[in-house]
Amino acid sequence: MTKVCNTLESGVSGRESGDFGREALDFSGQTRESRLLIVDGHAYAYRAFYAIRTLRSPTGEPTNAIYGFIKMLAKMRATLLPTHLIVVWDGGISAERLAALPEYKAQRPSMPVDLAVQMDELVAYLDAAGVTSFCADGVEADDYIACVAQRAARAGCNVVIASADKDFMQLVSPRIGLLNPNDKSESVWTAQQVRAKTGVNPAQIVDWLALIGDSVDNIPGVPGVGPKTAAELLKQFGSVTGLYGHLDDVKSERVRGALQSAAAAVRRNVALVRLPDDLPFETELHELVEKPANTEALCDLFQGWGFRSLLAELESARQEVLL
Repeated sequence: MTKVCNTLESGVSGRESGDFGREALDFSGQTRESRLLIVDGHAYAYRAFYAIRTLRSPTGEPTNAIYGFIKMLAKMRATLLPTHLIVVWDGGISAERLAALPEYKAQRPSMPVDLAVQMDELVAYLDAAGVTSFCADGVEADDYIACVAQRAARAGCNVVIASADKDFMQLVSPRIGLLNPNDKSESVWTAQQVRAKTGVNPAQIVDWLALIGDSVDNIPGVPGVGPKTAAELLKQFGSVTGLYGHLDDVKSERVRGALQSAAAAVRRNVALVRLPDDLPFETELHELVEKPANTEALCDLFQGWGFRSLLAELESARQEVLL
C-alpha cells in the first residue's frame, strides 16, 4: 500500500457483551482469529500533542506528539493484540459534503505549527515500526476507516476502531467495536455501550445524529431536539423516514413544528453523517498484517528525538532476541 499523508496541516482532530482485552477471544466467543486495529491518526496525534505539553529533541524540535503517539499505540497493541494494523490520516474534507453544506467543518482551527512539524516524523516512525499508514488526498479519514472496517468484517475479520468520533458508532456490529480514548474503562464498545451512551441502536445512529446535529463537524441539528428527545422519537418511529411519515403523531407541537421546518436539513444531515463502504482502493487485508520492525531505523529515530527510555527498551529487546 502507498504510504502518504499529503495534507497533514488540515485542522482536524471508528458482541453484545464480551472482553476485548488481552485475554479476549473473537467477537463471537470462538478462538481468537484475525483482529484488525484501525487507528484514527490525526485524533491520536492531537491527543498526544495536548497531553504532553513540553518535550523537545536535543536540537530543540518539538517531539511531544511523537512520544505520546508512540506510547498510546504501544498500549493499544499490547492490550488488543491485533494481527493486523493500520493508521489512517485525514486527506482533506469531502468535496461532496462541502457541496451539500458549505459550512461543513468550517469552524475548525488550523493545526498548531508545533504539531504540524511532527507529522512527517510520525509517519517515519510508523514506517520503521512496520505499521501501515494511509492518507489519500480529498478523502476524510472517517470514510476510509469505515470502508476498511466494513470490508474486513465482511471478510471474517474482527475489527476495533480507535477513535472518539461519534460517527463510528453507526458501524458497531458483532464484528466491529470501538475503542474510545475518552472512556476511562478502556473497554471496547459494543452495541450495549452505544445504547447506553445514546439511547439508540447502532443502526439508528445516523438518524440520531441527523436530528441532533454535530457541533464538531459544524452540522446543525433540529432546533430544540437534543439527544434524549431524538432517542425518544427514534424509539417511537424507528427512523427518520418513519418519523416524517407520521409527523402528525408527534405529541409536542413545538417539536413537531421544528421537525417540519427542518425536514430538508435533516435529510441532508443523513447523507452528511452516513459513512460509506464503497470507496475505491486496492488494499487487501493481508497487506495490513503487522510486519517486523526495522530496529536500526527505530534506533536512529529515537536517538534523534532524544527518547532515551524508548531507546533503552529497544536495545533490551534486541539483546533478548540475541540470547
